[in-house]
Amino acid sequence: MTLLLAVVLAPHVGWACACGCGVFDVGTSLMLPEGAGGMVYVDYDYQDQDRNWHDTSSAPAANNGDKEIRTHFVTAGLQYMFDRSWGLKVEVPYDDRYFKTTGGASGSDIVSLDWATLGDIRVEGIYTGFSPDMSTGIDFGFKLPTGSYTYNDKFGDVDRDSELGTGSTDILLGGFHRGNLPGNSRLTWFAQALLDLPVVTRNEYRPGVELDTAAGIYYSGWSLGRVNVTPVAQVIASERTSDTGAYASGHALDPPIGEIDSGYQRIMLSPGIEVDMHPVSFYADVEVPVFLDFRGNQLVAPWLLKATVSYHF
Repeated sequence: MTLLLAVVLAPHVGWACACGCGVFDVGTSLMLPEGAGGMVYVDYDYQDQDRNWHDTSSAPAANNGDKEIRTHFVTAGLQYMFDRSWGLKVEVPYDDRYFKTTGGASGSDIVSLDWATLGDIRVEGIYTGFSPDMSTGIDFGFKLPTGSYTYNDKFGDVDRDSELGTGSTDILLGGFHRGNLPGNSRLTWFAQALLDLPVVTRNEYRPGVELDTAAGIYYSGWSLGRVNVTPVAQVIASERTSDTGAYASGHALDPPIGEIDSGYQRIMLSPGIEVDMHPVSFYADVEVPVFLDFRGNQLVAPWLLKATVSYHF
């Protein structure tokens, strides 16, 4: 089994967060189907957003009432290809979040909250029948509003954009392509795009529209006995429009009114590695932002971590 391609087919859980939580949406290397059959996997993502950012540079922490958002994302997934053209994928996330913000009884206390809950489930169809080698494909489906979007303390310190669920039903549309570099069959390039479009929303909050893209290269020429080791290098670019609705950050019911703190553009560099000992594979990468342009004041993480273990059958 060759490398199943970093950041190619599977969009992972889209965490709607005005503070930049939606960072893992373009997936991992373990999702590209190579033929009929199935795969179960567990994906772990981590980020600690503790730095305030405004426009294209860091900003004083005093400018942001939120102080830290630390999240562990765990996703159980099943992908099954019925043949070389059609498949189905289901992802069920369970997330744990620590949130430090300004609020409490006085409105200026530093409050810490910690909660865990089911996230927003994704159900997607896969089509890879454009070419015999399955090098081009699309996926399409929905993100369902299964995650909690109402967790709070008695002072209402958790805004809608900091919840683990969005409360929205989203349409997901994505596609990918890969190919060997001329003259070297061991070097493969890839590109992918994913659009997350909220269409049904609740309680006067609509998450922003998000477009994630990725491009990169991997080398599949290393092995240690029956273990294949594949390094990966990729660039991930994202753009998200601002949230809207009365409960969106800075709108009618979220003071200070008029200070919109959602929407961003981001570019990250991500080195990674896959270790494959069929039928078990392991993939890990670290994602480092190199360009950030955030509207208003939002919390960002200096780096992000992803790890996935899969079993193919």
